[in-house]
Amino acid sequence: MATLDGVLVHRGIVDSFTALKAQAADAGFDLRLVSGFRSFDRQLAIWNAKASGQRALLDDQGEVLDWAALSDLEVVMAILRWSALPGASRHHWGTDIDVYDAAAVAPDYQVQLTPAEVADDGVFGPLHRWLDREFAEERGHGFFRPYNVDRGGIAPERWHLSYAPLSAQCDLAMQAELLQVALEQREDVYLKEVILKELANIYQRFVVVPTSCYPSPYADMLRERDLV
Repeated sequence: MATLDGVLVHRGIVDSFTALKAQAADAGFDLRLVSGFRSFDRQLAIWNAKASGQRALLDDQGEVLDWAALSDLEVVMAILRWSALPGASRHHWGTDIDVYDAAAVAPDYQVQLTPAEVADDGVFGPLHRWLDREFAEERGHGFFRPYNVDRGGIAPERWHLSYAPLSAQCDLAMQAELLQVALEQREDVYLKEVILKELANIYQRFVVVPTSCYPSPYADMLRERDLV
């Protein structure tokens, strides 16, 4: 592991992120990380806080839901819209990061990672419009957005970037069966029974990232996997 902006990441992303950061600086942005590697236990803490109503649940627009009015299954689905299951988060790999433009806000600004912040007219909109162009022209130094559009699973996360040369390898190793075993071995996962009952659906909707999201040649590598 390595540290960027005080955030733990896979050491293999450092050079490419540094290059992307310099590219952003030339365009007038101060590209920084707000999160990177996240352990199982850290993801579990986020999950359990949301599952127990201690942390807000958000709807598709980022507005707070009434936790007490939801069924257990509705709570699970609401959490998954914005937060991964422990064991299923791409942040576990250290290859995926959440970014913002420090030049657009005051030093004491608390980044929220909400749709409003990254909308075209949001405080970080200019940065993300620039990233859109860089990715479209294949100048992203291997980074891409795994949650670029709404596919009915995880809500679009414009701030979430993934480093394809490494995350594609992790994606190849990811299996629903491994996730099930990891969850079954833990007694401290809230709403575990609901999760396991719905795991096949959850895996397809909220864990699998379409091969088409990846830049070439990593998309081609994953397509070969899908044909086996």
